[in-house]
Amino acid sequence: MELGHDTECALAIVVDLVNSGPERSPSATEGLVDLAALQSFVARREISEVGSLTREDLAAVLRLRERLLAVFVAPDEPTAVRLVNDLVADARTTPRLTDHDQWPLHIHYAAPGARLGEHLAADCGMALAQLTAAGERQRLAVCAAPDCERVLVDLSRNRSKRYCDSRTCGNRLHVAAYRARRRTG
Repeated sequence: MELGHDTECALAIVVDLVNSGPERSPSATEGLVDLAALQSFVARREISEVGSLTREDLAAVLRLRERLLAVFVAPDEPTAVRLVNDLVADARTTPRLTDHDQWPLHIHYAAPGARLGEHLAADCGMALAQLTAAGERQRLAVCAAPDCERVLVDLSRNRSKRYCDSRTCGNRLHVAAYRARRRTG
């Protein structure tokens, strides 16, 4: 499935943002505790056109995180569509072409000068809208490990990704299954 670089980056931001919550974190701690953590998130995800951050930005991003999670756990497609539409409408999307930071022309959806929460809501909301419009909402999932609540976007060709991280959750379950087979065999 070809979504384009920006859409895949926005979906990675969605996953990273949702998984920063304490209920989704392996260490059960808040990943965005303060402005420094938010600034680190912005730098790690290379989010462009972000001005100085305020406590209001942090609060807006934390509210956005809950709205994004709701899309992942929506019970059906009509509910997910309504949630994505509300998200995009509230973000006041303003599509425009840009070619910053040595990237070829691509589309930004946030209005120039938008605060971080609105910027992320526009870009992430449009990425979720594109995925949903393509009939691929089932690619949004919660990790299949029984003790993990993290989310993932399965961009594999055969839609086989089941774990948020195959090196931790996936490997842990495979090792446990192997050991159980060895005990019974």
